[in-house]
Amino acid sequence: MTPDDPLLPLLACPLDKGPLSLLSDGAALYNPRLRRRYPILDGIPQLLPVSGEEVTEAEHTGILRRLAPTPGTPPAPAADQEARS
Repeated sequence: MTPDDPLLPLLACPLDKGPLSLLSDGAALYNPRLRRRYPILDGIPQLLPVSGEEVTEAEHTGILRRLAPTPGTPPAPAADQEARS
């Protein structure tokens, strides 16, 4: 899966039904609201609630720094961009 995949904006977290972000390595989708990562295996997102794994605070911070931009998503506020640098 790539950041420009037309299906990406249609995918939602199975728990809170909110949008997911593609991690920069393309191997997982991430819900920063619940701090849950969903793997992508053989190009297929694993979006069952049991497939998601909770990440630690340190992992969450690192993930936010390297999230791939999602097409159609507004840019992060300036304060967020500074925190990601």
